Amino acid sequence: MYIGITSPVVIGHPASQAEWERDAGITELARVAETADELGYHHLTCSEHVAVPTDIAAERGGIYWDPLSTFGYLAARTSRIRLNTRVLVLGYHHPLEIAKRYGTLDTVSGGRLVLGLGVGTLEEEFTLLGAPFADRGARADEALAALRACMSTASPEFHGTYYDFADLYVQPHAVQQHVPFWIGGRTPRSLRRATTLGDGWIPFGLTLEQIETMLRKADLPNGFEVVLPTARPLDPLGSPDAVLRALERRADAGATIVSTPIMATGVEHYCDQLHALRDRALEVGASFEPPPPLSDNDESTPRQ
Repeated sequence: MYIGITSPVVIGHPASQAEWERDAGITELARVAETADELGYHHLTCSEHVAVPTDIAAERGGIYWDPLSTFGYLAARTSRIRLNTRVLVLGYHHPLEIAKRYGTLDTVSGGRLVLGLGVGTLEEEFTLLGAPFADRGARADEALAALRACMSTASPEFHGTYYDFADLYVQPHAVQQHVPFWIGGRTPRSLRRATTLGDGWIPFGLTLEQIETMLRKADLPNGFEVVLPTARPLDPLGSPDAVLRALERRADAGATIVSTPIMATGVEHYCDQLHALRDRALEVGASFEPPPPLSDNDESTPRQ
């Protein structure tokens, strides 16, 4: 099991944003990223929203840093931690756009991209961007197949209902032979999408019991990643026993990776918490060594 960090600062959710984050910026975020990188954490996250309606922003927050710009900067400040979009909304992008822009990020980061991808639920944002909403699920399924076809090659080709392209040159593209696709969602369909078109599942808005039930009914491929969040920010210095229980419970539920926010009063406290969390996570068998790369050609390669 690996431990990833749900990045601070980059999302301004009214219910979860810590006081120190409200005045923090790229300097503080980079300090966190560098510390997590040095300690061997698996990944950092950054979400995507282009524009959120005012009434919805009041409920769920309106601050969402752009993941490509954010990760481009953090890639230059780190050396091994993975960069996980959490998530890109497939309907907002043509697959070739993702392949080029995020393939370039994979190149400049030395192959550290993990694409978190989702169908999307905010109809107002779809409308704003001129993206179809009603058939977004079917479009997302095809987009995933098209994206796999074009992510790691200079001469992509794909023929489908919504996307059709050939005789193109895309360079740079991802340097990873198989960029991990983690699919976000909370329904059985999202898990089926993840097992058939992706490499991992990022559930949200579900209890651990619901997740366990869904996983028991699923046929998980070899090396499939189950990326589970914690119910609340972890406080390893203040409540080490609670941290151990949270990690053990998620491991029991099937997590191969736990992705968590950290409780902190400031950036230095946050970094101290990262040190303490590493110590606690090692007690439950978590790994802080770099995971092996995925391979399209070697299905025996572990994907965790």
